[in-house]
Amino acid sequence: MIKRVICILVLVFTCSVFGQSYTKHTVAKGETVISIAQKYKVTPYDIYKLNPDSQNGLQPNAVLLIPKSIAKTDVKVEAKPKEVVSAKVAARTHTVFAKETLYSITKKYGITVEELEKLNPFLKTDGLQPGQVLALSKNSTSNIVKTPEPKVVKATEIHVVLPKETKYGIATKYGMTVAELEKLNPEIVDNLPIGFNLKVTKGFGKSDVVAVETKEKIPTQTPIQTPTTKINNEASNTIEYLVKADETLYGLSKQFNITQDKLIYLNPELKDGVREGMILNLPQMATFAQASSEYFDLSKTISRTSRKKLALLIPFNATKIKNDTVNSFGERLKKDKFLNMTLDFYSGVMMAIDSAKTLNLNIDVKIFDSNETKNSSNALQIINANNLQNVDAIIGPFYQDNVEKVAAFLEPKNIPVISPLSKDSAKSYANLYQAMPVSDASKDAMFNYMRSKNGNIIAVVNPKKNSLKDYLSQNQFNINVVGLSESGGFKADSIRKFFVKDRMNYVVMETEKTNAILMVTNTMISAMKDYQVQLVILGENATLDYDEIALSRLTKLKMLYPSMINDTESGYKTNFEKDYKAKNKIYPSQYATRGFDMMLDTMLRVSQDKTFEETAQTMASEQLENKFDYRKKIDGGYVNKGNYILFYDTDLSIQKAQ
Repeated sequence: MIKRVICILVLVFTCSVFGQSYTKHTVAKGETVISIAQKYKVTPYDIYKLNPDSQNGLQPNAVLLIPKSIAKTDVKVEAKPKEVVSAKVAARTHTVFAKETLYSITKKYGITVEELEKLNPFLKTDGLQPGQVLALSKNSTSNIVKTPEPKVVKATEIHVVLPKETKYGIATKYGMTVAELEKLNPEIVDNLPIGFNLKVTKGFGKSDVVAVETKEKIPTQTPIQTPTTKINNEASNTIEYLVKADETLYGLSKQFNITQDKLIYLNPELKDGVREGMILNLPQMATFAQASSEYFDLSKTISRTSRKKLALLIPFNATKIKNDTVNSFGERLKKDKFLNMTLDFYSGVMMAIDSAKTLNLNIDVKIFDSNETKNSSNALQIINANNLQNVDAIIGPFYQDNVEKVAAFLEPKNIPVISPLSKDSAKSYANLYQAMPVSDASKDAMFNYMRSKNGNIIAVVNPKKNSLKDYLSQNQFNINVVGLSESGGFKADSIRKFFVKDRMNYVVMETEKTNAILMVTNTMISAMKDYQVQLVILGENATLDYDEIALSRLTKLKMLYPSMINDTESGYKTNFEKDYKAKNKIYPSQYATRGFDMMLDTMLRVSQDKTFEETAQTMASEQLENKFDYRKKIDGGYVNKGNYILFYDTDLSIQKAQ
């Protein structure tokens, strides 16, 4: 009885206190902590402090306690001229805006992170969050420049979730990231219910979606481009990533296969540590690291339980050829390189279809003339007319703009669309697979290989190679760069002084100057008695084919180079070449072999007991000359990271580096 009376007294007392200092708010569907804080003119931290469970998300009809007043000063966002303010101003505060970091705030006010955390202890437990009001140092003696805070316009709207819509598609439509969408709507973190009223916002500095119309008025979406970050006075496209709890610099580096140096270079605030809620800049083509580097023989795990459907959109441009009254087909073949490439690719595709019959694949293949130019194609009309919205995968069209339009159209159905030949950086659609490695992927593979061998890297770079110098400065750190004069000259000691004992010294030679190549290779050959050295190039170098550069010089230095094509000999490749010649009376070109590899790999992937996307995430593969090591991009879609590291051996053969 006494215990019961005490409980009642405590309850009455508690209700009385809350009635004096707090108000209750019943959470409506779609509301978030941030929107509620704005409504009552308090900070999210004040709500979290009184309602700890709200940090795990809000449920409709939940009751929150909201303080009626807080002892913190509101800071208005007004565009005023810059003014110099004494750092001794008492009780200064700062309201945290979206995408601000501890690093940027401390630099702005001339204080250290430690001082800021001491004044605001909750930062250590809750991290930095939009809407927080921070107390600033009162004792700094230096003057600071007080710059008006940027005005963030947040026009809130409601979006009703339709069947087959995805978080990525909705976020893209409103110029948001998925992280921003989930932050506004914690209820959708685990799933996206049909009919749910999503809160969406605009005005985070990104463009609105542009509707693209075809002749059939099929709307496609142009993805939002993340604002660029200035690096070495050059605009470099980046994407954003929201740091989760317990993530570390080391873990992020491994997760995205980016060096820690590069992460800090793009995000200087990481020098002060990784904190939950940080928004990091990552390279636009950043991908999630693959769980396994093992290559699978997809022919060993074929499933024949259901019949698969595959479509190819190949630009034969038959209508254009038929209407060409000036040139015969033979004359057109002599002039039209694109048509030659198309027909070679097609011949390889037909060889792959023959192999599919031998493997007894349970698959239907339909081939259509996409009738395309660089900026147009009949692809969408073909898809509609032939009911291709239910196939297991589509290869093509060939031109990047055209294949992106197809991917955008089929994204709601999550049908894999494979871009077979383009090296352009693809826009981000969840169902788009870039089968050709992009240009920088081979450079990345080369540097990753050298670092995996604990190599000492020295780069000799022609001063006119600005794009390469930018690549090195933005992506590769802790390497020694030797500059050449305009004429290609340099001192031999400028390379030799960087050599170290007991490690392989890789010399990356990027110049087409004959005298420079001779000087670099002479310096390396003379150093071989004292050091381990190996020559490296990052791409094709026509000067190396000249008679002045003896092949023996390159083989002696076992010249390494990255390649998307396996130039080594194998019995499998030899048999293919013989079969191809018997059928087509000539040996296969690079495009014919590419067509075979691309087609066979895709047929094998759709013939697995998994979806195409699941095979991309878990199964890297290798065919005659090409690897297909698909990696998921952080902002959606997949790119092929499959490259070879090859070298000239002393017997004049080309070998794969181990």
